[in-house]
Amino acid sequence: MDLGRFLVESHLKEGRSVAELARAHGVSRGWIYKLLARHRREGWSGVEPRSRRPHRSPTRIADLYEDEIVTLRKELTDAGFDAGAQTIHFHLAKRHRHVPSVSTIWRVLSARGFVTSQPHKRPKSSYKRFVADLPNECWQADVTHVAIDGGTVLDVLNIIDDHSRLCVASRAFVTTRSVDVVRSLHVSAEKWGYPASFLSDNGAIFTASFVDGVSAMEGELLALGIKTKHSRPYHPQTCGKVERFHQTVKKFLAAQESIANKRQLQRDLDRFVAYYNEVRPHRALHRRTPLQAFEQRTKAHPTGPKIDCEGYRVRRDRVDRSGQVTLRYGGRLRHIKVGRAFTGRRVIMLVAGRDVRILGLDGEPLRRLRIDPARDYQRLP
Repeated sequence: MDLGRFLVESHLKEGRSVAELARAHGVSRGWIYKLLARHRREGWSGVEPRSRRPHRSPTRIADLYEDEIVTLRKELTDAGFDAGAQTIHFHLAKRHRHVPSVSTIWRVLSARGFVTSQPHKRPKSSYKRFVADLPNECWQADVTHVAIDGGTVLDVLNIIDDHSRLCVASRAFVTTRSVDVVRSLHVSAEKWGYPASFLSDNGAIFTASFVDGVSAMEGELLALGIKTKHSRPYHPQTCGKVERFHQTVKKFLAAQESIANKRQLQRDLDRFVAYYNEVRPHRALHRRTPLQAFEQRTKAHPTGPKIDCEGYRVRRDRVDRSGQVTLRYGGRLRHIKVGRAFTGRRVIMLVAGRDVRILGLDGEPLRRLRIDPARDYQRLP
């Protein structure tokens, strides 16, 4: 039984005084008198517990901005941009001095039916985040595919800065070639500077490691002193930031009018990149824009050895347990002695005819020789 009903019954049926009941149950006499007055007016229903919510809230801020919140949600969604509660809060704060909290905006969106429950979504605490400490410390690159009118599928090369999420390049191609990646690197570096390292997957436009060689992109990175990094095969999470960026771009493109050709696609990409870099607040950056995060710290730069591969045939290898590497020359496999001291070390071989230079990945010269065509085993001098 509810305490209020018990007190009223005790007073009316048992004749216990209001003062006695108030002392025994630790309540005020005024509250008991209020319950008795309600009982006289409304009967036992007047004694039931009532909500303490006020009948009206003239200063409730959500009511003042509810329509504007919904309008912003629709405008951002129709444009293909992020339209979550935090993004809406960011835009409202630019218009007004006092705005509802993020949680209040979320409740408005939920009440209007804009929020879809995701009960099986993975908790944030289960994720491990790896972020570069400085802008230009690492760039992530990857290619995705976008379908345009007529069923044509075009490539989109995206390159983003790992620390700030700044998009340094988003270029459309009919088919992306290694030379396109090289050109995009140089064009982006003219504006943002060269990165200290470059991370990508194992696509043929990025690496020739599957044939123990060096692609045009890898050769350019070696010449610039930029460290080359590749994700583990079948593990896209290593390049997770640029993979997530693909989704953001595609969501924006899906909300646009039909795309007729590559030029129109590139125009839409340029418009999105400008908004993404300079206007859109990023949740992972504590609601800063990527451009703000990029400009707030000192920039990293290439620090590796500059290995000029131009004019050479380039091959990668690892020194085996006997201290040797192998190289095919004249249709025969040649075994070149480097030394047991370098066992397990990865090396780069620069080959120009019979002349061979063997370098460590740090640029350290390990051996230089001229192949003897009569020998399969090239011994140390």
